[in-house]
Amino acid sequence: MRIQPITQEEAERIAHWKYPEPYSFYDMTADEEDYEEFISEEKRNPDTYSVHVEEELIGFFTFTPIEGSLDVGLGLRPDWTGQGKGRPFIENGLKFAEEKYNPSAFTLSVAKFNTRAIKAYEKNGFIETEEFMQPTNGDVYPFVKMKKS
Repeated sequence: MRIQPITQEEAERIAHWKYPEPYSFYDMTADEEDYEEFISEEKRNPDTYSVHVEEELIGFFTFTPIEGSLDVGLGLRPDWTGQGKGRPFIENGLKFAEEKYNPSAFTLSVAKFNTRAIKAYEKNGFIETEEFMQPTNGDVYPFVKMKKS
């Protein structure tokens, strides 16, 4: 896997990926604010990277340093999900982040219903630390905070 700074063209492609139900929750277009932030070069987190296998765009990572730890946002292309490809995708992203940022720990948040992703995170050493309610997609949903030391 090759991880590199995201280009505007890649961000626009990713922002229009469509996931099957119930994962359409993760469509960028499902939340106008998230969508606008991701496609705007000025608003997008500067620590956002695209992920490629050979020349194929398969996902992205966004890293946000918070008090010595690194919060991870990520997305895997819809046709790559549900096939056991999440674990190596996450593993490669964390290895990249360890080398670049040297964090004391990793954190991430995931919708509570997404047991498929939670299992992939657990296989990469994350543990559940708390549950919270998160406003997104026009409503408020239960989320799980996870951490890897």
